[in-house]
Amino acid sequence: MYKRIYILRFPKEKIDQPIIYKLVKKFDIEFNILKADIFLQQDGLMVLELSGHKKNIQNGLKYIKDLGVIVESQATSIRRDDDKCYQCGVCTGICPTEALYLKRPEMEVLFDPEKCTACGLCVQVCPVRAMEICLDKATNSLAA
Repeated sequence: MYKRIYILRFPKEKIDQPIIYKLVKKFDIEFNILKADIFLQQDGLMVLELSGHKKNIQNGLKYIKDLGVIVESQATSIRRDDDKCYQCGVCTGICPTEALYLKRPEMEVLFDPEKCTACGLCVQVCPVRAMEICLDKATNSLAA
């Protein structure tokens, strides 16, 4: 299953349309709303984690882009600098996908990049900045 986080910017003319509903129904995509700022007569912003077959997500994103929604991809991946990491475990408590977890009984912090959705929460809490956001080549922007 393919899983990525996207920022959607809705023009105020589109906020009253069931775009996400149609995205789910037409393209068989699961979603998790991470943030939403949608108000009548204003541009809207939504941060979504989309899951499904990669081709379905690509087709769904094309569909909503054609409706005038601006789509920005979050970073494609998170990287850990093992030289900086001193195994404090702070990141394991905030990781929503358990891509960062403790190996017991050694109490070693392990990172499984395959489970990572690049939400960036670990980057914000890491006291030594061992977790890094990788540049997304598709949008040429850094996720924050």
